[in-house]
Amino acid sequence: MIFILLEAGIKERKNILEKYSVLMSVYAKEKPEYLKDSIQSILQQTEQPSEFILVKDGLLTAELDQVINIFTIQYPSLFLIVSLEKNQGIATALNEGLKQCHYELVARMDSDDIAVPDRCKWQLEIFSAQDVDIVGGIAAEFESNPKQIISYRKLPEKQEEILSFARRRNPFNHSCVMFRKSAVLAVGGYHFFRFFEDYDLWVRMLRNGAKGYNLPKVLVHMRVGNGLYHRRGGLQYVIIMVKFRWYLFHKRFTNFLDFLVCTLGQTCVCFMPEWARKLFYKKMLRNSNSDPL
Repeated sequence: MIFILLEAGIKERKNILEKYSVLMSVYAKEKPEYLKDSIQSILQQTEQPSEFILVKDGLLTAELDQVINIFTIQYPSLFLIVSLEKNQGIATALNEGLKQCHYELVARMDSDDIAVPDRCKWQLEIFSAQDVDIVGGIAAEFESNPKQIISYRKLPEKQEEILSFARRRNPFNHSCVMFRKSAVLAVGGYHFFRFFEDYDLWVRMLRNGAKGYNLPKVLVHMRVGNGLYHRRGGLQYVIIMVKFRWYLFHKRFTNFLDFLVCTLGQTCVCFMPEWARKLFYKKMLRNSNSDPL
């Protein structure tokens, strides 16, 4: 009798873990066609989500609302729309959305990226097989055509490598992570730290004992137009970056050498001409081979 109850409990736990929420936020400057493609890529997953939490970060354009309405009419039981009156930024938007997620496993998705069909299935398999709290993977970067990949952002696979890598660079691709809701809430969710909200979250989770894993597979096609390289340049970005690096040092997540190497290196890159900064990212910080492995 005890064995039967234990077996039933294990099966029930497995069923809970196999269900997952998708969490996405969108704001007025997003392009409707990008949002449509992004949502469609989730709906085409081989392992379907149990719910799709979409946060409208402030008022949207009529075109964006039309895209959302089409999907909510077609899938009324899947979508839950969270509407914020004013644009409050990605940290607040995702925290509000996370409150509405009913499942322990949450798949993050950006409103302009495209998930590969098996993305969530592969991540769920890792959660079933390993004791982990964050599962990411490789991001294949493109500029306009998702079929024309220009580079890959490949990250360390295992926990010790992730911890070492995180001292100087972001250890997960935010737009394709799946995480345990409880592990995120345990450190207070997302905090406002402009440009570094996700990196900050990973650091706090890792310091709190969370375990990570990065699949050696492409999980998402990530849009990286010229706006990305523009945002990562200039004095304002440098000031915020130095504050973030000092914060990591102050929390003893990094040492002073890490602080110096990162601040000096990133400052030089920030003040490069935009074309040179773009070239540096592609040649030095990415894998440009056709095979990311």
